[in-house]
Amino acid sequence: MLFDCSLQLNRRSFLLSAASAGATGSLSLLALPLEAMPVMETSQAQEEAQFTVEARFYEKLANRKIRCKLCPRECNVGDRERGYCGVRENRGGTYYTLVHSRVCALNIDPVEKKPLFHYLPGTSAFSVATVGCNVNCKFCQNWDISQSRPEQVPARYLPPKRAAEMALQNHCPTIAFTYSEPVVFIEYVMDTSDAAHEAGIRTIVVSNGYIQEKPLREAYGKMDAVKIDLKAFTESYYQKVVTGDLKPVLDTLVTLRKMGKWTEIVYLVAPTLNDGDAEFRGAAKWVKENLGEEVPLHFTQFHPDYLLKNLPITPIATLERARAIATAEGLHYVYIGNVPGHPAENTYCPKCGKLLVQRLGFEIRQMSIQHGKCGFCGHAIPGVWSA
Repeated sequence: MLFDCSLQLNRRSFLLSAASAGATGSLSLLALPLEAMPVMETSQAQEEAQFTVEARFYEKLANRKIRCKLCPRECNVGDRERGYCGVRENRGGTYYTLVHSRVCALNIDPVEKKPLFHYLPGTSAFSVATVGCNVNCKFCQNWDISQSRPEQVPARYLPPKRAAEMALQNHCPTIAFTYSEPVVFIEYVMDTSDAAHEAGIRTIVVSNGYIQEKPLREAYGKMDAVKIDLKAFTESYYQKVVTGDLKPVLDTLVTLRKMGKWTEIVYLVAPTLNDGDAEFRGAAKWVKENLGEEVPLHFTQFHPDYLLKNLPITPIATLERARAIATAEGLHYVYIGNVPGHPAENTYCPKCGKLLVQRLGFEIRQMSIQHGKCGFCGHAIPGVWSA
């Protein structure tokens, strides 16, 4: 094993890790440093073999080609070539994932950092990632792993059962697949979710939602909670800034609703690019009409990074305007993110207006939800409030 089972997080290392990650959710320091963990004496071929597993969700074509059926790109991949994500390779007509159990980022995060505000508040999520992504957002804060290939980033072997054991050891009720894009390491997500559930651990996925329906149902069907990034509400933004398409993401949200999965949505507000009233209103109307008024919607503050360093931080007034528009459209739980201490981080009862959950950044300061209901008027508050 590459992870020493005796390694435990103490409070100091956790706080250092959380502080280094910052309010924007990017990762710069591992809570359990991968480089400090013992390395097996194996050849390069043996190391690569342990990460290489036949991929799911593809079809074989003539001349040893394959067509990937994982995300809407449907890459046609020739022999010895890789798909757009860079982590799935055709070898002689068989498609392989190169990142199964190949963990390059590992941390213990407050679940509020995902962000999930209505799912086990105040608890910690054992958070893991491999390299790779199936889009290329110009604002990505974890671009150093999301836009890399497996051989370019140091990683360690963390098989599913070991991940579940470590989550238990560190008192985490959930494992979160996050930081890069879980769609592209879907086999590891599925296998780790099975191992986690066997150990009594729940699973969370933090995703762009750019996935076809079959793998969505089979893989995210194993999840206990899902956070989807709705990066904008125009196709032009998705094509120019995200290198993807909006409609498949909307389809994903509708399917998750039909599946009954607890889902929260994040809309990162990028100044001048997706911060118009029409977009805010359109997104809010769509959420209410297709998902319901009780789905939490987070408008989060943009910070310049990667290929969008020329833009300023989102003005708080813009976030407040977005929240006001969405609330006026009838959404009950609209939050402002990445602005620690803002009143719109908190949860309020939509019936009596009382403060129910007070947050300061990732910390819970007050909890007045009892058995899933407002502690003042008894109104049912959607979410999963206790294990």
